[in-house]
Amino acid sequence: MSSDEFHVHGVHDHALEHAAEHGGGDSLSGRVAVLSAVLATLGALMTFAGGDTQARAQLYKNTATITKTKANDQWNYYEAKGIKHNLAEFGAAISTHPDRIEAYKSEAERYRKEQAEIKTKADKLEEEVTEWDTRSAEQMHRHHRWALGATAMQIGIALSAIVLLSRRVWLLYGVGLVAGAGLICGGLAITGL
Repeated sequence: MSSDEFHVHGVHDHALEHAAEHGGGDSLSGRVAVLSAVLATLGALMTFAGGDTQARAQLYKNTATITKTKANDQWNYYEAKGIKHNLAEFGAAISTHPDRIEAYKSEAERYRKEQAEIKTKADKLEEEVTEWDTRSAEQMHRHHRWALGATAMQIGIALSAIVLLSRRVWLLYGVGLVAGAGLICGGLAITGL
């Protein structure tokens, strides 16, 4: 601009120049903005971790359900062999022909052995079901901890906004308490407690 031109500064321009010259600015706003950004980042990480643990819990529960179906199939097979075993014993009991009696007894013994093998498989599958269910429950427990932590961070951000709007600096203690509770929940989620 040349020196012979007339220029009028607006109120906003004057405030910016004054802040630049005197190092002004709202330090509370700056600190709360940084605090809110940190809380938002921690909350996002906790939300991500919570989603991951929830997905694992569902995967483990699905695996438990599939394994339970396999165990049920084995138990049905076990029962079918038991019925055949009983029929073979019944045939041996009512048969009058010596060769047929021995054949029925042989069949009954074979079915009894097959039934024992099937029972072993079914019991093993039942143990796997219990293991998968336990793992699913552990992941859901962690998920709840992560969700509580993320919720606490969101509450902390909301309280930060109230601090800025009300200019009540003492509310920052509340923000700290809520954020601390969220960090504790996150720590419990990490450790699995």
